Amino acid sequence: MLLSHHGYSVGVTSRRRDLLANLAGNSSGSIIYEAFDVADTTAMQRGLAALIERLGGLDLLVISAGVGHINADLVWEAERETIAVNVEGFAAAANIGMQHFIAQGTGHLVAISSIAGLRGSGDAPAYNASKAFVSNYMEALRQNMARRGLPIATTDVRPGFVDTAMAKGDGLFWVASPEKAAKQIYGAIRARKSHAYVTKRWWLVAGLMKLLPNAIYDRL
Repeated sequence: MLLSHHGYSVGVTSRRRDLLANLAGNSSGSIIYEAFDVADTTAMQRGLAALIERLGGLDLLVISAGVGHINADLVWEAERETIAVNVEGFAAAANIGMQHFIAQGTGHLVAISSIAGLRGSGDAPAYNASKAFVSNYMEALRQNMARRGLPIATTDVRPGFVDTAMAKGDGLFWVASPEKAAKQIYGAIRARKSHAYVTKRWWLVAGLMKLLPNAIYDRL
């Protein structure tokens, strides 16, 4: 909605067509949509390619699809779903976007990873690991584009807690509203930052997480 408000022609995707239709109907700008499951990488790549064609091109791709489970019992189905969406689905979508950007010589890929990707979690093993994959993949793509000498930007957005259904567990703090998070993400996109913490003060937690010895971190 924020991109549409700022004059972008926007294409959105989701598994649920009814939600997409409602979003498009309530927008004051131009929004088109395609419904598909990002975990079905064949259908997703087909649907994303169709959306790009309907838009008449692509300058900015934001990949925000993701799932997460509190899964200390290591139930495989929860781990499998997380990997299918957050790793395979993300990488397939990123590949479609980057191949398009390389062909046209410009573009901007944005991925919503998480501060959770900085360290592992005994309560959510696949989720934290999948977000580390996203951040490392984005860094690799940035390096790849630099070596090619192409002006293609990559932005790794690392949110803390945002007041959505994805925010699970006890002891949540610094919970941002979706509106505040969206504004800061839009600012990072406009500035073409390589990475951004949302909200900005989460860089403090990120720094602490990186420095904590394993003996202390394992007891948290």
